[in-house]
Amino acid sequence: MNFYRWDAKHSGFTVFLIFMMMSRVDAQQKNIYHKGWIDFNKNGKMDVFEDPSQPIDTRVADLLSQMTVDEKTCQTATLYGYGRVLKDEMPTPGWKNEIWKDGIANIDEELNGLAYHHSSDTKYSYPYSRHAEAINTIQKWFVEETRLGIPVDFTNEGVHGLNHDRATPLPAPIAIGSTWNKSLVYEGGMIVGREAKALGYTNIYAPILDPARDQRWGRVVETYGEDPFLIAELGKQMTIGIQDQGVAATLKHFAVYSVPKGGRDGSARTDPHVAPREMQQIYLYPFRRVIEEAHPLGIMSSYNDWDGIPVTGSYYFLTELLRQKFGFMGYVVSDSEAVEFIYSKYHVATDPKDAVRQAFEAGLNVRTNFTMPGTFINPLRELVKEGKVSMKTLDSRVADVLRVKFKLGLFDQPYVADPKKADEIVNPKNTKDFVLNMARQSIVLLKNDHNFLPLDIKKTAKILVAGPLATANRYLISRYGPSNIAMPTVLDGIKTYVGTKAEVTYAKGCNTVDATWPESEIINTPLTAEEQASINEAVEQAKKSDVVIAVLGEDEDQVGEAKSRTGLDLPGRQEQLLEALKATGKPVLLVMINGQPLTVNWANRYVDGIIEAWFPNNAGAQAIAETIFGDYNPGGKLSITFPKTTGQIEFNFPFKPSSQANQPAAGPNGYGKTSVNGALYPFGFGLSYTAFLYSNLLVTPDSQHRQGDVQVSVDIKNTGKVKGDEVVQLYLKDMQSSVVTYDTQLRGFERITLEPGQTKTVKFTLHPDDLALLDKNMNWTVEPGTFEVRIGSSSEDIRIKKQFAIVE
Repeated sequence: MNFYRWDAKHSGFTVFLIFMMMSRVDAQQKNIYHKGWIDFNKNGKMDVFEDPSQPIDTRVADLLSQMTVDEKTCQTATLYGYGRVLKDEMPTPGWKNEIWKDGIANIDEELNGLAYHHSSDTKYSYPYSRHAEAINTIQKWFVEETRLGIPVDFTNEGVHGLNHDRATPLPAPIAIGSTWNKSLVYEGGMIVGREAKALGYTNIYAPILDPARDQRWGRVVETYGEDPFLIAELGKQMTIGIQDQGVAATLKHFAVYSVPKGGRDGSARTDPHVAPREMQQIYLYPFRRVIEEAHPLGIMSSYNDWDGIPVTGSYYFLTELLRQKFGFMGYVVSDSEAVEFIYSKYHVATDPKDAVRQAFEAGLNVRTNFTMPGTFINPLRELVKEGKVSMKTLDSRVADVLRVKFKLGLFDQPYVADPKKADEIVNPKNTKDFVLNMARQSIVLLKNDHNFLPLDIKKTAKILVAGPLATANRYLISRYGPSNIAMPTVLDGIKTYVGTKAEVTYAKGCNTVDATWPESEIINTPLTAEEQASINEAVEQAKKSDVVIAVLGEDEDQVGEAKSRTGLDLPGRQEQLLEALKATGKPVLLVMINGQPLTVNWANRYVDGIIEAWFPNNAGAQAIAETIFGDYNPGGKLSITFPKTTGQIEFNFPFKPSSQANQPAAGPNGYGKTSVNGALYPFGFGLSYTAFLYSNLLVTPDSQHRQGDVQVSVDIKNTGKVKGDEVVQLYLKDMQSSVVTYDTQLRGFERITLEPGQTKTVKFTLHPDDLALLDKNMNWTVEPGTFEVRIGSSSEDIRIKKQFAIVE
């Protein structure tokens, strides 16, 4: 081979180059793929870490013993995918000069076709099989072109459907929470995991387990609600659903992330005013339950602080709580910029390198940020060289990452086995019924004055659909869900349903927000001539109609990540539009499209019906229409309290005794009428087109030891004339305790479907953990005493009660 001209002057150098080139060709020609194992380190023999029959910890230890410091540190950082940080869609010769020539922990959102991020547009996101093949190509580079061939963990978001081009869409998490349906959420998790696996993703950042305790917070839309028990139950199902497909689930955001001071979001997400006991009982409860019962392989550490310590730099959070108390066995990945904030925001590190040290010592395994991975890896290498991070710590952190990769089977089958099958698996036709069913079950009926709903299409010849949200659809896509999906609007859904049975007209009436919003939430300004004319046009059309369907609320520009609100009224001129439509004397239905509770007090008092649709999936338009006209009987329940005003906040469930009590006319807690009392809609609230009777509550035994279970059963009968769903809710009250406990706590729920006249028996099991409290020494314990089981249709609509005793 004449790679270079032989000459005496450069003979040694030339021989070396020829040798290297020939060795490279030989390595490429050598087959590393053998029956039942892969020669990742390319040494011609089956090492212990390459042997599928060996225990995982043994394989991890063997691989770790062969790794250099450079290779170890490369397993501690994320490489964000193409268009975010990575500039190449496919491997290039230049990759041999990049830091990931020695491997990488994970690649996030690779070639997924992000919505509204055109820099990441790629020809490899669709068809699905092309993406699977592209991921295989990238994985092959890491397996074949790095010394040890350690596979990549391909991560992606998936909180309401996989964050991929044309994946199956689920409703926003706040809508999923309103289903109160565990089996439905499990199936949603299975779909996310199955599609991820088919496309080549191995780790999904879901579910979000943050309790939304402040309704102003922008990310309420991405949570399951405010109650830790409900969040734990649904989060557990989503986690198991994802991981049953052989894909890791990474819980977020750990911890105390969702209640920044004043509900402020974005870079101000900091300084949560949460006491230690409240933190354990509310904010850590869902994480503890899901970790102990569903065994997720990932945790995302949050970038807020708690009690003066940044969480991502906290040994207490990332090691003592997560690993030593909760038993977490996966790896911890940071939220974007969480490490950097230790220095740049909180100023508790001397420099950026010291922030790296603090996070790594605390228990962080993998740093994620929208910068090149070298900005973390290189300082870490320096810290190891300087002895400021021990080899023992480095080995421990890297072992966690490798263990997850072994558990995922990446060292046995690092590739998508059959890329072409992705075209059959992702967003198939047979999931359409599920998508519609989840949209239906997330709908909550908030008001139905004099059985105004469902509308009788035979008696409704002319329908006016009004409001800016009737023709909006961007809320169907967010940063963390599928993109490029079909997006029928609510107007489309109504028109399709009605067909030729009635005349449907549309009047926008106003924009979602006015020109001065959000200042208009605190300074009222007169309507412009154009705004008044638009409202007048809607009013004129309303006068000619039999019924008005006003579709109002928020879109992606008013709620979401880094979009907390000052007020919770209908934004812009929507309230004026609604009042003008009702003033015509025509019956008005309000359909709400929104991501957080809105203080629709006027509507609650004066309009005829209110449907809460949240941010549904792309079948939401059909589900809303079916609900309006009675083909579907809504059965969803609120997973978050609707306050009457932001002045009441904090106002949520569960709450401590008397902390949300009404202000009396006289007495120690108030004089006269100076405050608005009570919730607009309480936690667990939701109406139906039928009625349900609760009876025959049995609690056995009526006296139980502290470590025993208590069985509860109750009969539910549909006493109405139509089929309907009821969410049977079990609340528990500790009648006396050594410390102040919550007034009542949700400790069980089941969504059931009943035909007219049908009765079902619903059974619950109360475990010791359901009765436990944190005692004066902050230890979980079950105290002897009396407990009251309260069963009902919401946290305030309790239908039946019974007590039992816990004895020594």
